[in-house]
Amino acid sequence: MLQHLIAQSHISLKLFSALGCGLIAGVFFAFSTFVMSALARLPAAQGIAAMQAINITVINPWFMLAFLGTAATCVLLAIFSLLKWQQPGSSYWLVGSLLYLVGTFLVTIAFNVPLNEALAKVNPDSMEGADLWASYLSNWTFWNHVRTVAALAAAIAFTLAFRDRVGR
Repeated sequence: MLQHLIAQSHISLKLFSALGCGLIAGVFFAFSTFVMSALARLPAAQGIAAMQAINITVINPWFMLAFLGTAATCVLLAIFSLLKWQQPGSSYWLVGSLLYLVGTFLVTIAFNVPLNEALAKVNPDSMEGADLWASYLSNWTFWNHVRTVAALAAAIAFTLAFRDRVGR
């Protein structure tokens, strides 16, 4: 009974991680494919103000659950995959977890968040703001592309791990 409960929670953890990676990939994909382009078409002051508002409202329980919850489950999956290396799909779980943790979570912390913090400090109507906005658009979007690809690749790896398990 306890073993069955542990197995079920392990499957739930894997499913949450796979869906979380896909969901975050979709959010980042939207920014990479049209949100940032739309903001770039606005006058600098309006684009800055809009992005500042986005950066405030993104800190909400739903997004944080998806973003940080997926990171937490990926840490657990990486550990489990190393401990149960002989099980089918373990390499996919490890690769997917590392892709999300390094390519999505760490890239966000190391690159996108500092860019957001710098943008938060400028007055949208200032010359300093306009200068920062020009570099922000290209730098932030580049790192967002990296996050998008990493989250999508993690979701693909997790999907392959499920396929590997079902195929046996």
